[in-house]
Amino acid sequence: MTQQTYPRRHIIGIGAGALAVLALPQLARGQQLPLTPQCDADAKATPPQTEGPFFKPRSPLRSDLRAELKGSPVLLTGFVLTRDCRPIANALVDLWHADADGDYDNRGFRGRGHQFTDAQGRYRFLTVKPARYTGRTAHYHVKVQAANGPVLTTQLYFPGEPANRRDGLYRPDLEMRFSGAADARFDFVLSRG
Repeated sequence: MTQQTYPRRHIIGIGAGALAVLALPQLARGQQLPLTPQCDADAKATPPQTEGPFFKPRSPLRSDLRAELKGSPVLLTGFVLTRDCRPIANALVDLWHADADGDYDNRGFRGRGHQFTDAQGRYRFLTVKPARYTGRTAHYHVKVQAANGPVLTTQLYFPGEPANRRDGLYRPDLEMRFSGAADARFDFVLSRG
């Protein structure tokens, strides 16, 4: 999906067949709009995956995880949605991953953080690309939870990684979409929100 440029006031539907609309203020010529979620009515819920041995509770509330991490920067953005494509505001999104050497910080909180989605269900993390390590391809771990809802624990993968086909946990439907070398996108669909 590509970003579109809108020179005047427009109304955008969220998802195919969705009834919710947003009235957008007038934009300067050439200004980019955020991408809207890609979601079909009665969308499939994001599949769960194991949290692995490196989850650590009580990560800091932050969206920039780059402190003390070396590696290629990644901007990970997306939406948290219901199965009928409605955005979920104030959903918890907790992200953790290995560093550029394939190591997890189990003493502190490098490469770990959480945030809450905004009123449109959007989240945003600035981080780095983790390295692969023995038996695993490059990936992010994520927990997503709507208020008082069940926790979705899953993993996100990088497209085109040679190690994907050798990783027994890898799933192509959990690949992030990239619109540039560092701009990743993944929309989470919760079974109950």
